Order: sequence, then structure tokens, then C-alpha cells
Amino acid sequence: MSVSAATTPDAPLLELDSVDTYYGQIHILQGLSLKVRAGELVCLLGGNASGKSTTLKTILGIVRPRNGKVRVAGEDVTRKPTSYRIARGLAIVPENRRLFAPMTVLENLELGAYLRGGGDREDFDRVYGLFPLLHERRSQLAGTLSGGEQQMVAMGRALMSRPKLLLMDEPSMGLAPILVERNFEIIKQVHESGVAILVVEQNANVSLSIADRGYVLSTGRLVLEGAASELRENEDLRKAYLGR
Repeated sequence: MSVSAATTPDAPLLELDSVDTYYGQIHILQGLSLKVRAGELVCLLGGNASGKSTTLKTILGIVRPRNGKVRVAGEDVTRKPTSYRIARGLAIVPENRRLFAPMTVLENLELGAYLRGGGDREDFDRVYGLFPLLHERRSQLAGTLSGGEQQMVAMGRALMSRPKLLLMDEPSMGLAPILVERNFEIIKQVHESGVAILVVEQNANVSLSIADRGYVLSTGRLVLEGAASELRENEDLRKAYLGR
């Protein structure tokens, strides 16, 4: 096996190395580098058109960078398909949750373990332990749940794949402020259960309150990075994102 294809035990779970991603001739991500290590909760912040969604698509292999590398646990997956990356330990909680509304909560959860050939009792016990309400609602159609409950299903579905790294796309999108706070408490709880998480968000205040580290994107370029506590005190970030 070549060095580039090998998995390095102590490598970051995810690494983007000088990534340039284009849509046609439009240069979206410009030399983007970031890392998420085992046990970390990292947030990627930025406003509209900052490149956050393109970053997620690049990580998942939905779009491929023209330059740079994407590595998962030290393995170069830049040219690998999305299914391969999911099998290597990535899972996504998409923006707006994207549940199968006509299917039950249980059926949605089962789909999360599809690539593994189905979930077992341990998987369901773990998800129901984190989200007791889902056990009560397991026979209810997902489309009839509230926004906060649907977010629980989306997170539970992703956890059914036993991910090493959970990617979360705008988890506060469309939720009332009180539900946003509750949602991020759940994200923190999932992280404390042993899952590394990359949260892609516009809501800097709540994201940095639970993160270990953060990155800030602006028009496809990384403009700030550092410990979450340091970023919360950064004057430019406070003015742009924290409203202070």
C-alpha cells in the first residue's frame, strides 16, 4: 500500500490541505486548510456565500477540488466517491434535516445503518439513550414531528452509522431561539459521548459556546482560526457575528 493511501493512526480524522474548489470558472474555496482531530468539536463559521456549503460538499466528495487534498484519518480520499468516505467514518446531518417524511422515526433511523447492513440493538439503545423521545415516537411518521424533534431524528439517523466524525450543516436553521439552545445542548451531549463533530454554522455565538476550536470563512478564504475562547474575544468576529 502506498504512503498516500495508508491510514495514519494518529492523523486528524479530517484534513483539508490547501483546497481550491471551483464551480466552472468561479473560484469558491481558495487555499482552504482545516483539521478536526479525534475527540474535538470544531465549528466552521461564515455568512451567506462564504463557502461553508461548498466546504461540506468538498469534504463529502459531492464536488472535487481542483487543487489540494482531502484526507480522512490520514488517507487521501480526494478522488474517492461519497459512499467510500461515509464508509470510512463520516456522517452528515444535513441542513433542514431532510428526513423521509412519509416514513416512521424507526424507519428513518434504520436507513442510517443501511451501509452497514442494518443497525443492531446496541445502536438503537445508544440513540434512544441520547434521545429518549425518539423511542416514544418510533412508530410516528417523521413528517408529523416538530422541527426540534425532526432534528433529533436526523442526528440519530447519522449516529446509526457509527461515525468517527459527524458533520452538521446549519443545525440552528429554522429553529426558534429556545430550540436552538436545546439543540446545541444535544450536540454537546453527542460530542461528550465520544463523537468528533464539525458544526458548519452562521450562529457564531452558540457554536463557539460549545466548540473546542473554530474557523471563520469569508468569500472562500480562511480569515480567522483558533481556540473557541479566543475567537469569542476577537474584536472583528464580535462585530461581524456576535453583535457586540
